[in-house]
Amino acid sequence: MLRPLDPLTEAELVHGWVTHPRAASRLLRGTTLTDVERAYMAIAASGHHEAFLGLYRGVPSFLMERYDPAYGELAGLYEPRPGDVGLHFLTAPPEVRVPGFTRGALTAVLRELFADPAVERVVTEPDVRDTAVLARNASVGFRPETVVQKPEREALLSFCTRERFLQSLGGTALRRSEAAAPSHT
Repeated sequence: MLRPLDPLTEAELVHGWVTHPRAASRLLRGTTLTDVERAYMAIAASGHHEAFLGLYRGVPSFLMERYDPAYGELAGLYEPRPGDVGLHFLTAPPEVRVPGFTRGALTAVLRELFADPAVERVVTEPDVRDTAVLARNASVGFRPETVVQKPEREALLSFCTRERFLQSLGGTALRRSEAAAPSHT
């Protein structure tokens, strides 16, 4: 299940996630709690960027940001098409790793995004050096298009179409009810 992130009450939780050594590719390791709170307050107020917590068994377990790529960090780096939606995704540092959790959570996020008939493509821009993220993204249908230079890093602009996502699932139809919880396959 996804629910909106409350930056005032959940900034401390997210701060622990984005500054964890496993999240080093997000370049936020030195970020303060106040910085995280302000960043997510700005997202909540933006009108073109939203942050959500993903719950697994009632516990916040992943972060999803959905944004309009015509604004913000991708503005001017590529020409967005109608139906493009941007995605940032991060799992919580798990106490006990559940095999397949990250892919299951990302699959649930993509199901949710593609449940909106207006969404044609999902765009993401992971660090070009983050081979684990690039492999995970490819497993759910993302295909790299080009390297873009962001102020903080080189990123691999990648897209996932509805068709490629469905192919990654073996052609399974998208149903909103399935978007609520990650599978663990």
